[in-house]
Amino acid sequence: MGKRDNRVAYMNPIAMARSRGPIQSSGPTIQDYLNRPRPTWEELKEQLEKKKKGSKALAEFEEKMNENWKKELEKHREKLLSGSESSSKKRQRKKKEKKKSGRYSSSSSSSSDSSSSSSDSEDEDKRQGKRKKKKKSRSHKSSESSMSETESDNKDSLKKKKKSKDATEKEKDIKGLSKKRKMYPEDKPLSSESESETEYTEEVRAKKKKSSEEREKTTARKNKKEKEA
Repeated sequence: MGKRDNRVAYMNPIAMARSRGPIQSSGPTIQDYLNRPRPTWEELKEQLEKKKKGSKALAEFEEKMNENWKKELEKHREKLLSGSESSSKKRQRKKKEKKKSGRYSSSSSSSSDSSSSSSDSEDEDKRQGKRKKKKKSRSHKSSESSMSETESDNKDSLKKKKKSKDATEKEKDIKGLSKKRKMYPEDKPLSSESESETEYTEEVRAKKKKSSEEREKTTARKNKKEKEA
């Protein structure tokens, strides 16, 4: 099998156009535009004069419109002037009436002003008094709270001191008894002697408790006096 022949014959476009012949024009050419009919100088003058006449008619129309507009403006001005004159007269009347009423109301206004100023001063005094009372109450409350806190702290410290004192006294008593027993192991204490020792220790403890209670009472009285001061 041989190869397929895909060759195409070359065609010259210029030669093809020449073979077709001249193209028929579908519109005016440049020669037609140059050979168009043109007006003469006289015809131009006539056209210019016609335009000037048309402009004169426009000017006349504009003048008429301006005259009508001027008349309307004059009418409007007259209305405004008449209204302004009437309003000025009304204002003058109101001013006269105010002056007359002001003479009578001046005395009443002065008395009302004095009463209002006195009421204002009274209100200010009341407000200042209320503010001072509030400040005093706040300071008193703060001082009371601080004093109550100090009292509670003092009571706690006294209780702790009492407990520590009682514990130390008990330890001392126990140590003293143990020392005595060590010193005299042969001499056993009799029942009557042991009872006397216990009674003595109880009396000492009671006296110490009374003294501590009296101290607490004296401190509480001092704190009350400081609060009252």
